[in-house]
Parts: sequence; C-alpha cells; structure tokens
Amino acid sequence: MNQFVAAARQATRALREIFPRTPLQRNDHLSKRFDAEIWLKREDLSPVRSYKLRGAFTAMRKVRAANPGQTHFVCASAGNHAQGVAFACRHFGVHGTIFMPVTTPKQKIDKTKAFGGDAVQIILTGDYFDQTLTASQAFCAERGAHFLSPFDDDDVIEGQASVAVEILDQLGRAPDLVILPVGGGGLSAGVTQFMRVEAPQTEYRFVEPVGGASLTAALKAQEPVKLRTVNSFVDGAAVARLGDKTFAALSWVKPDEVLLAPEDRICVTMLEMLNIEGIVLEPAGALSVDVLPTLAEQIAGKTVVCVTSGGNFDFERLPEVKERAQRFSGTKKYFILRMPQRPGALKEFLNMLGPEDDIARFEYLKKSARNFGSVLIGIETTHARNFDAFFAQLDAAAFQFQDITNDDVLSEFLI
Repeated sequence: MNQFVAAARQATRALREIFPRTPLQRNDHLSKRFDAEIWLKREDLSPVRSYKLRGAFTAMRKVRAANPGQTHFVCASAGNHAQGVAFACRHFGVHGTIFMPVTTPKQKIDKTKAFGGDAVQIILTGDYFDQTLTASQAFCAERGAHFLSPFDDDDVIEGQASVAVEILDQLGRAPDLVILPVGGGGLSAGVTQFMRVEAPQTEYRFVEPVGGASLTAALKAQEPVKLRTVNSFVDGAAVARLGDKTFAALSWVKPDEVLLAPEDRICVTMLEMLNIEGIVLEPAGALSVDVLPTLAEQIAGKTVVCVTSGGNFDFERLPEVKERAQRFSGTKKYFILRMPQRPGALKEFLNMLGPEDDIARFEYLKKSARNFGSVLIGIETTHARNFDAFFAQLDAAAFQFQDITNDDVLSEFLI
C-alpha cells in the first residue's frame, strides 16, 4: 500500500478517539437544481465546526509519539486552526500558546478558550496576521515549543487527508468530481494526495476567493508567491501565500481547474444555504457550493462531492452578508443624487419609486449649490430589473445621479 495512503488511514482511525466521521449528505435541493448527484461533506459539523481539528490532532499525536517530552505547542491563528489546536491540547493534556491578532473578534477568542480550557493561553498581538505569526514563531523558538502550522506541515496534511478516506468509505465508490476550497492548501493537498491513488479517475476543482487567490498566483509563478493584498472577508481562506509543502503536493493542478469566487457572490450562496437548507456556513465553507452554477454544464448527470469546510459564522456578520448579497444580486443599490432644492422635488422623486422599491438609506451630504443638494440614497427592491425603470424615470425628469454601489472607495467612506 502507498505510504501516504496507509498513513492517512491510520490518521482516520486515530481521529475516532475524539469524534465520529462527519456526515456525507446527498443534498436534494442542489441535486435537482443541477441535475446531478450533489453530496456535501459536512466538515462544518465537526466538534470545532471545521476540518482543522483533523490536522491539528494528527500532528500533535505524531509529535507526542516521537517525543513524549514535548508538552508545549504554539500556533498563530485568528480562527479555525486556533480552535482545533485548543481542542487537541486539552485532549492530550499538553499546554498550548495560541497567538491571535488584536483585531480577532471576541466570539472567536471565546470559542478558542472554551475548547482549550486551562490547557491553552491566548496572546493577542499584532494588527495583522503576519505580525502575529512572526511573534508566535519567535516565542516558540525561545521556549523550545513545537510550532503547529495551519497547513504547511506534512503531519497536518496527512490529517486533512482523512476527509478523503471518509468520503470514499461513505460513498462506497469514487465520485466523478470533488470540489475543494483552498486557503493555504492543506486540505486540498491531503485530499488529492490520497484520492489520486485510491480514486484515480476522480477529477477536481479548486475554489479560491477572488481576494485571496494564492494557488492561482503560485501556479502562474510555478512557485509560492506572496500576494500584495488580501481581502480578509473570506477569513478561512484568505491566505497571502500558499505553503511550500502544499504547493509541492498541488503543482500538478492545471490553472483552469482553479475557480475564483467573488466575495459578494459567496454571500448569496451563504444565504441560500441558510434559508433553503438551514445550513450555517462561514464564507470559506461556502466556496465549494458557490461555484456549482459555473460548473452546471460540466456536472450534469455526475456524482459531485462539495467539501463544506467550516461553519464558524458569527451571526453579528449577518447584516453585512445580506448587504453584500443584495448588492451582488443587483437588488440593492446606492447612489448620490443631485436633489433640486425646490418645493415638491422630494415628493416628485418618491413618486418614481415602484411598489417593490424601498428606501434603505437617505442622507443629505451637503448643499453643492444654492439650488441643489447632494443626497446619499440606498434603495432595496425585489428584482434587479426594477432599477431599469427607476433610473429611466430619473433620466426623464433630469435628476442627476451617480451609482456608487460598486465604487469601493466611495462605499468605504459613505456606506
């Protein structure tokens, strides 16, 4: 038996100490919509609501087996990896020091504390993850602890491969296609390294957020490169640089097998899964489902497995997700209107709104001249096509306006 395959199966058996295999569920809604067999590998239902526990537990188990005297582990993370490490530390009775950025939401800090209990210490440092990572590695070297990388570690990759072991065991056959989210590459490296041996006919698609396309950049450069900017909205996959080890395991991937998901479109998918299926997914956890419409013609009649990688979603973010989804769908727009300062002008404007239109924001910015004032207006509607009629009326009445919905600079300051 292939050495990696054997190690992945052993890792899977060891994981049964702490949790049963996560469900592989056929999703009737998606299957009917895309005329295919769509299965969801529900990593959002692990004890820490993500697959990260697999890699953290496996790496810690193997380090402890090789060096029983190693009782101190260190990691840097603002999310799922921190929770996986905390859970594993408590299980093994070792001490963990977890570095998190100062900007980490309190909800994630509290969850990490809850999973680790007295076994972990959390240190908040750095405004950005790179600063946090540097501090954690310096601390680790000083204390002689073992650093647990979130993805660029052979043992972590081996642990993530347990997802593939379970998929084949649960499905009972090889799927035609597996869709995997990509951040640092640990999950994709582990799953494909196992399945390319055990299910050689299976194909893959890899999904990255537009604002964190580290695999795309690495394939183009033929080596891992650091992205100049990263959009942190899809925090579970917003990684500036693919790992060296993960790239070595993924260098065979063809560029056209990597799909990019716009952050706002991911919000549409998150809301659909929540409202229709009652499934709570974080942005990274929705990546694999988000690209199904793009692949519709390719997957018809096929068996497709989407790995829903995480469900650590803070519902305080729900208004932002809804806002992004509406803007992407075209059912909510913001614009700056040059409002005439004359009696009846506001009433004239309001009469242009249709029965499905609703004002979500109305704010005078300033009087730009004695006879006009600039107004910030946000409008929600039921169907995007309603804006065509509305804007036509504005033009006919000679109301001057500027659509700023997709103007990132203005939106950041005004909305």
